[in-house]
Amino acid sequence: MNIILENTGKRYNQEWIFRGVNDEFKAGEHVVLLGANGSGKSTLMQTVLGSIAPSEGRVIYKHEGKEIDIDDVFRYFSFASPYMELPEEFTLNETLEFHSGFKPFLNNLTTNEILEATGLTKSANKQIKYFSSGMKQRVKLALCIFSDTPVALLDEPLSNLDSSGVLWYKNLVNQYSANRLFIVCSNKQADEYYFCTKELVIEDYKR
Repeated sequence: MNIILENTGKRYNQEWIFRGVNDEFKAGEHVVLLGANGSGKSTLMQTVLGSIAPSEGRVIYKHEGKEIDIDDVFRYFSFASPYMELPEEFTLNETLEFHSGFKPFLNNLTTNEILEATGLTKSANKQIKYFSSGMKQRVKLALCIFSDTPVALLDEPLSNLDSSGVLWYKNLVNQYSANRLFIVCSNKQADEYYFCTKELVIEDYKR
């Protein structure tokens, strides 16, 4: 999928969060959206995702040369962020099964294979509400990266991860980012976007 931003801007009240973004994120690219905390980079990612409408300009989605309607875009995206909620009453097993009903996993991976890849096999039957913040972040990243979608969006992916979690994240990205559009939102924490070859700095679009 290609994502085209045409003079895209977002305003809250009288303040422009960003304005005049003209860019194209192409299939297979690895892109980082850089900015300080509170700079608006997450708002830009939500606009790219289609969950926030731009105040001006537009976002165009094309897959295999065909323009995709905004109402169908969610089928092509997977997403992870620290503020994303997980079903607290579900066990990890139930969460994976529930998610796979909406978005199948890459390479027909089974729930057990995903469990093993997360390193959380011993917690398979534990309710999510009893998980630590780091364990929850692993689940969010796994659901995003293992989903069989052409686009994966990761908002500050290393939030709540310890050093072993950082290594786990990097291994996951190394194995499953090829030939997919990855967009990472980061406050300039290099380990989050070490694999990205294109960057967009949100401060460049302040007006």
